Amino acid sequence: MPPASRRRQPVMRRPSLGERIRALTGWKRFALIAVIGIGVGALLVGAGGTAYAIQQENQDSFCASCHTEPETKYFQQAMATPAVSLAAFHTSKSVRCIDCHSGGGPFGRVEGLTQGAVDLMAYNSGKYHSPAITLTKLGDASCIKCHSQTMSNRTFNNHFHIYLAQWQAVDSNAATCIDCHTAHPTNGDPTQMYLQVQKVQALCNGCHRTLGR
Repeated sequence: MPPASRRRQPVMRRPSLGERIRALTGWKRFALIAVIGIGVGALLVGAGGTAYAIQQENQDSFCASCHTEPETKYFQQAMATPAVSLAAFHTSKSVRCIDCHSGGGPFGRVEGLTQGAVDLMAYNSGKYHSPAITLTKLGDASCIKCHSQTMSNRTFNNHFHIYLAQWQAVDSNAATCIDCHTAHPTNGDPTQMYLQVQKVQALCNGCHRTLGR
């Protein structure tokens, strides 16, 4: 037989997590149950609150309920018939505020929800600007998610959209979708999809100067 010092010592099995939890007694068991209960409750409240917010933000009247000027005016204009602005035209096609005021894909939706939550907290605390200050311009993704065909129509009559990405790649001051397609002003030309013709012509000239076309 091998000497006692070389004999294999029995391996002690560590109790599993479940076994350790079941072994708890007294206040330790109560504390664990309380922590788990609070965690599950917080998840349920968070999920329920998010679901409620998503359901509510799909209603333009909810969005307008805590906005100040000029958004209140924009909401009233959007209800007008016939449409007096590009935003009102979209409303007549069942497009909601949140459809434009969120970017493309799931992250765009999260960004819209986050900004809405910040605005709501500011409103409820009374620390909001009136008239409102828009800190985040709508990105092109907000438009392209519904108008993707605009960027793939490679005809001369659509050349200003085709070359927009090239202009943006070389000029930090290049136009974006909303520079031409301003949503809320009522002084656009309805026959030109509410474009402000003189402003758009200046932007066209800027693109031609930059790209040399």
